[in-house]
Amino acid sequence: MPRRKTYNYLLLLFIVFSGLAGTPTSDVLSKKERKFAADYLKNTRADLQDAVKGLNAAQLTYKMSADKWSVQECVYHIAISEKNLWAMLESSMKGPATPEKKKDLTITDEQVITMIEDRTNKRKTSGPLEPENTAYKSFDEAMNDFKNARTAHIKYIKATSEDLRNHFVQMSFGLLDCYQLCLMISAHTSRHTQQLKEVKAAAGYPD
Repeated sequence: MPRRKTYNYLLLLFIVFSGLAGTPTSDVLSKKERKFAADYLKNTRADLQDAVKGLNAAQLTYKMSADKWSVQECVYHIAISEKNLWAMLESSMKGPATPEKKKDLTITDEQVITMIEDRTNKRKTSGPLEPENTAYKSFDEAMNDFKNARTAHIKYIKATSEDLRNHFVQMSFGLLDCYQLCLMISAHTSRHTQQLKEVKAAAGYPD
């Protein structure tokens, strides 16, 4: 085999076996969609980190009332929800694409974000996502778990070649495609970062 053909053949093998053949393609997600989702994941992570930076034990555990969550409990909920929602995405992506479900998709990307971020629309979370039912033993443990998971999720959305738009999850409020579920994860972080900021703004919040 001529040297040039041998080189091209070896290069092709390298691309296939190194995983470069699975780099992002425009027919899966547009560049705009991919960038928006990655930036949204980054920005909501940064907002949460800024909101809890430097808080002491009294500030982390302060509760406006017995039935309200503390800052620490909000973080517990954010962290466990990040993992559980992503597990739903992974489960859906393991199955076959179901493009026929697109006709049942009635919620837009913008509506997902607006609906989840809107704290005037109160809803009770499920038992496993209640802060007291998580396995976290400390604020640092929960924050580290969240940051590690979020870093992995940002990396995924920036590089995936999986067809997020043709895999779906059924939520209590309606059907979402898996790209929208990524947006929901960010919006959920924003929702509860707002909540913990309300705790910090309370009259009795410790100095």
